[in-house]
Amino acid sequence: MKPRISNLIWGLFFVILGVGFAGNAFGYWNFTLFFDGWWTLFIIIPCLISIVQNGPNTGSIIGLLIGLLLLMTRQNILDGELIGKLIVPMIFVIIGLGIMFANTLRGPRPTQAEYTKMNNGNRHYTATFSGQNIHCDNEVFEGASIDAVFGSVTLRLDQAIINEDVIISCNATFGGVEIYLPSDVNVKVATTPIFGGVSNKRRNFANPSAPTVYINATCMFGGVDIK
Repeated sequence: MKPRISNLIWGLFFVILGVGFAGNAFGYWNFTLFFDGWWTLFIIIPCLISIVQNGPNTGSIIGLLIGLLLLMTRQNILDGELIGKLIVPMIFVIIGLGIMFANTLRGPRPTQAEYTKMNNGNRHYTATFSGQNIHCDNEVFEGASIDAVFGSVTLRLDQAIINEDVIISCNATFGGVEIYLPSDVNVKVATTPIFGGVSNKRRNFANPSAPTVYINATCMFGGVDIK
C-alpha cells in the first residue's frame, strides 16, 4: 500500500505538469515549471511522500523545512541571509523536540510482539545530510523503509535471517542507498526513476521455495545499489 501512495503523489505531480503545458498549447494560461526556486520541489515532494508513507520523523521534517525555507527565500518571502544564519539552530531545535516528545507524539511504546503484528517488523532508517551504516547480523529481518535525502544509507543484510517475503521501500533523493542481501533470497525490484535509478549487481537466483525481497524504490537524482 505504501508504494502506491508514493506512485499516486508522483503520478499526480506529472499529470499536473502535463495539463499545465497542454493549457499553454491551447492558450488557456501561461504555465511554467521554472519559477524561482522550482528545484526545491525535488526536496519538498520526497519528504512529503516519506511523511505520508511512514508518518512524521525527524529526517523528513528537517528535509521538508529546508525545502520550504529555500523556496520562500527564492520567492523573496524570507530574507536569505537571515535564513542562512537560522537554519542550523532550527535543525537542532527540531531534533531536540523530536527526542523530548518522542513518546508523547507516538503514544505508548508497543511490545515487540505487538510491534511485529502491527507493522510486520518494519524498520525505518533516515539519513538527511548524513550517513548511516546498519548491520543486521544474525537478526530476523522483516522489512524496512529507507529515506536518503542528501545523504547515504548502507543496509547490510547479507548475514541477516530472512524467513519470509519482505518489502524494502527506498527513497533516494540526491542521495544513495546500498543494500547487501543474502545469496539465498529472490529479489524483485520496482522503481520510479527520475534522473536516477536502481543497480542490481546480484547474481541471478531463482528458487520458488526461497523468500523474496521486494525492493520498491523512488530515485530522484539518486540511486539504489543492490549487492
